[in-house]
Amino acid sequence: MLGPCEEAINGGVRRAEAAVTMRRMKLNRQVCVLLPNKQHLDSTVRVKARGCEVLNSVLKQLGISELQVFGLAVVKDNEYLFLDLDQKLSKYFGSKWSRGSTAVPFIIFLRVQYYVERGQLILSSKVQQLYFTELRHKVLRSQSHHQEALLFQLAASALQAEVGDLEPGDGTEEEGEHTRYFLPEDYFPSWLIKRRGREYLLQHCPVLHSELRGLSHNQAILQFMRDVSSLQDVPVTFYRMRRDKQEQRSPILLGVTLKGIYIYQEVEGKLCLLFEFSWTDIDCFTHQGSRFEITAVGSLCVPKLVYYTQSAFHSRHVLKHLSDSHRFHINTREAVSYIQQLEDAQANQLHKEAYVCDTARLRQRLQGGSLASSMSDCSAAVETSFAWSKEEEEGTTEAESSMDEPEEEFVDNPADVPWLAELLRGAFLNGASAFPSSYWAAVTMEMKQVLRRRADEGVSVD
Repeated sequence: MLGPCEEAINGGVRRAEAAVTMRRMKLNRQVCVLLPNKQHLDSTVRVKARGCEVLNSVLKQLGISELQVFGLAVVKDNEYLFLDLDQKLSKYFGSKWSRGSTAVPFIIFLRVQYYVERGQLILSSKVQQLYFTELRHKVLRSQSHHQEALLFQLAASALQAEVGDLEPGDGTEEEGEHTRYFLPEDYFPSWLIKRRGREYLLQHCPVLHSELRGLSHNQAILQFMRDVSSLQDVPVTFYRMRRDKQEQRSPILLGVTLKGIYIYQEVEGKLCLLFEFSWTDIDCFTHQGSRFEITAVGSLCVPKLVYYTQSAFHSRHVLKHLSDSHRFHINTREAVSYIQQLEDAQANQLHKEAYVCDTARLRQRLQGGSLASSMSDCSAAVETSFAWSKEEEEGTTEAESSMDEPEEEFVDNPADVPWLAELLRGAFLNGASAFPSSYWAAVTMEMKQVLRRRADEGVSVD
């Protein structure tokens, strides 16, 4: 048995440990970041922490330097809002944050904030995989009934990325039934399964899948990303709005896309497109409290649209997302154009090679698999070749932080995205590239071939 002195000492130690624990509870908060692949990252931050501290923790745990196209978001009034990383987290969690709890963490979501036309713009393979995963989930919720053919192609690309080459005999009929090497529910929206039936999908999807034989995992992902950018309701972030401040429901959906905004009206559960604006169609966005205005250029029939968000807090975050999305579009369009030129040139080169060779040799190449290898080499060149020039653009940004005064963002704001600005330094039109020589091997070889061919044909290379 312990003596009175020892019991007193132990009791004092326990009280001291409890006091330390209480102080830590007051000074720290537990945050759980949910990823698109259903994994989560846990982080302990200060009670006065800002969004950037959670971002740094996520980057460290993922082992990457930039999230690039992703942002951190919270659910506020049943709507995802992307964090302003300079704001304190208490702004988003309110009184619950000040009370705190070590048992229940605060939930933050890692979500796509900026959509891209070409997956090659995403430099990190981990970020690229997360981007692919989130889009895969969104495709399953797509309501684009008029884009059924595209949904079949996306399913085939996803199967190639996740399953690989379709082996001989897979997906063919055996004893009256189709070999089930995939579940339709994992690759098609529920309405499409109901419309066509599971057996129809199990019969016809493997045909499309087999056509992608030879495509690597990364190439299949890049093809999926390229095709999904054409799906109307997937590469888009929606915000609910009202036509009148007193309106109870929020039937208007403002969709932020990679090239501009869509405005829908929800009618009996279906979305009816009201307006479609590219970034060049819009003069500015303005909000005053919950009042949100979209001013189009003077040549359009509808020069100004007025809607109402759930609060001034929502308006400010929607405005920031719109401004950042347009800035991202400006800073990546030259890269997208250059990637498109590379793909067109390589496709044209393959077409010329197939056209000039004789039938016997073409048959030998197909049987020997050298054509598939050539296609893989071309795709690899597109994956690893990034060089573009960035033109200076003039523009004005005006923003007021006061809730009582109108806050306005003009769409001509070419401020640099940090990770892209780093790449643009040393662009090949302005001087030596910042990339290692291995990045340029494929492009250099292709340029030499073009110059040699033109010289043989007597065509000037100037």
